[in-house]
Amino acid sequence: MEKSLYQWQEECLKRWLSKGARGMVQAVTGSGKTYLAMCAVDALEEKLGQKVFVKIVVPTSALMNQWAKALREHLASKEEGESCGSATCNMEAGRETSENSIGLRGGGYKDPANRRYMIYVINSARYELARQTLKQLENGEPVFLIADECHHYARGENSVIFEFQDRISMEKAPWYSLGLSATLPWGQEGAALTKALGPRIYTYGMSKAASLKTVSAVDIFHVSLSFREEELEDYEEISDEMLRYYTQLLRFAPALGKMNLRERFEEIRRLSAGKDRIGRLARKYLNLTWQRRKLVCLASDRIACAQELIRRLPQNEKIMIFGERIAQAEELYQLLYREYPGRAGRCHSEMGEQANRNTLERFRTGEFRILVTCKSMDEGVNIPDASVGIILSGTSVQRQRTQRMGRVIRRAEGKERAALYYLHVTESAEDDCYLPDTGDSRIFEIAFVSGRKNFSHPEV
Repeated sequence: MEKSLYQWQEECLKRWLSKGARGMVQAVTGSGKTYLAMCAVDALEEKLGQKVFVKIVVPTSALMNQWAKALREHLASKEEGESCGSATCNMEAGRETSENSIGLRGGGYKDPANRRYMIYVINSARYELARQTLKQLENGEPVFLIADECHHYARGENSVIFEFQDRISMEKAPWYSLGLSATLPWGQEGAALTKALGPRIYTYGMSKAASLKTVSAVDIFHVSLSFREEELEDYEEISDEMLRYYTQLLRFAPALGKMNLRERFEEIRRLSAGKDRIGRLARKYLNLTWQRRKLVCLASDRIACAQELIRRLPQNEKIMIFGERIAQAEELYQLLYREYPGRAGRCHSEMGEQANRNTLERFRTGEFRILVTCKSMDEGVNIPDASVGIILSGTSVQRQRTQRMGRVIRRAEGKERAALYYLHVTESAEDDCYLPDTGDSRIFEIAFVSGRKNFSHPEV
């Protein structure tokens, strides 16, 4: 863990304190949001002149364990009389230890809820966080909520963690908050989070992080693939049928033609709930959309391309492979396991929490060089020495793209640059533009020729 704050963290802390210690921060993955939050606790306590109860909410058990580890190290350094490395955070070292001050709730843990640092997985926080927070605030005890990956808590059942705010005067309550995310939402979700956590106070994007060397520079490779002949025929057939249904939908809902892609999809999804003819048309259209997406996602050349990329990469590179479908990830893992025995592992939701934890640890220690994973690794994985990412099957969700890039751009000793390979099918409507905000990163276009198992520049 860093022993001093980056310039952006210093600026962010000062701005947060000036806003009454309430607000949200958008910072690129790997730039030090966790350390920023721990120093925010120290800075707040220095300003108040007293201890605060810290509630940390995370979306997954893996992220809960990562926070617990970081807190133990932070408290241990304070026990040794070290500061955060900042004048803002330079408070007298306490005598707390992780044994008596950190509690976990969720993922099988049910520690007493009165410990000073409580880390909740959101599934557990829904049922108890609001009640426990309200009780402490009514007793006049200061409470500091750190909402990590806070975009998860904007609406639906997760938003119940903020229900206590309707039962107490928040202006007078000793209540403080810090929302953290690499991709804060806008619109209604953004407004809901602003009401719960405070305004967006600081943005630290990829361009600035790369220029200030907070994260590693990254080379992005757009790797174009082609459908097999039978896959292309299926794709074109589905696309023609989609066009036919969309034309019919336009007759009933002409406003669809004036919407962008996201708005159009949301409106068709809304229409699909109806039991009339337009509802039936919308459901058929959506079903075809999902069929076409699956066809693109599982295009045969993706696995062959990933295998060939790995063969050509240096043997000392640690590689993370991101897929969308578990079956596809398993297929690639089995091939890599045979080719690189004892050097490849996989993580996904069907593996079980303990098995995934063991795999991640073996990847961290270097026993595994290759990790094949699905969406479960989009958040909450801190493996700084992973230097190569392969997006086996992509996602149109900007948040997931940002998070996956963040898995390979974390700084580590001896790591000068990272590489990200984004595989896309040229004959499809799949987006081949990976990220608009890439700093000084270099972008390359290459093509995979499956028949020759070779790569070439598409313009050559």
